[in-house]
Amino acid sequence: MVAPPDNAPPDNDVLWARSVHYSHTGSPGLIGVSVGVRQGEILALTGPRGSGKTTLLRCLSGHLVPDQGEIWFNSVPVHTMGAMARERLRRDRFGWIGPDPALLPELKVWENAALPLLVLGASHRTAKAAACAWLDRLDIGAFARKRPGALTRAESQRVALARALVKEPAVVFADEPTAPLHRAERALLLRTLTTAARSHGITVLLATHDEESAAVADRRVELLDGRPAATAAAVSGATGMDGVGGVGGPPDETPEGQAACSLSA
Repeated sequence: MVAPPDNAPPDNDVLWARSVHYSHTGSPGLIGVSVGVRQGEILALTGPRGSGKTTLLRCLSGHLVPDQGEIWFNSVPVHTMGAMARERLRRDRFGWIGPDPALLPELKVWENAALPLLVLGASHRTAKAAACAWLDRLDIGAFARKRPGALTRAESQRVALARALVKEPAVVFADEPTAPLHRAERALLLRTLTTAARSHGITVLLATHDEESAAVADRRVELLDGRPAATAAAVSGATGMDGVGGVGGPPDETPEGQAACSLSA
């Protein structure tokens, strides 16, 4: 069951979670994770594959409801919202980019990038202008009228980033967004994401196991086996385990990013 609301979070935290627990069909995914993120801050969630990064992002963004604990966005309790309210929150205030671009092949590139604005009811002209502006910033404006099938994987991932940023959301959840990219492409994607965050006051939660990607963040929180790394290390020492990350971890680094990259992206 979801824990009842407790005291509201600090005023300067746009997103705040306390003692979040989540299980995947009985297997622990998150165990007592707490985190707070300020407006405009870039927070890296680090740790090996299977450490709980994706599960935490999906709980914080309202895709998953924690078994226990509290999650607040701008002092509103996300953990007590119904499914429709959480969907509206994702649609209106959040952006998402995962490791798979998940573009709709029947739409043009600019239409894919403009989709969140079109869903919100923006005019065709307004949505197209905003989408093309972001595509230009990502150096793929020339592809605006093409179909996704004409793009490389790296170019498609840039379109996905444009889609995540086009409505200038309060928070962008970035789940291993650079995983399929080469180093130069990773640098371009991260540069655009961080520049947008700084200039528009967007909060970014970046889940990554790549050290270079994590280095762009203002701060980082490391997870290990579903716990904050320091807690996991203490538990491993107390039980005589070796503390290797990912052992017995949940299957949380799988197609969730694809599923989340929908109209609410």
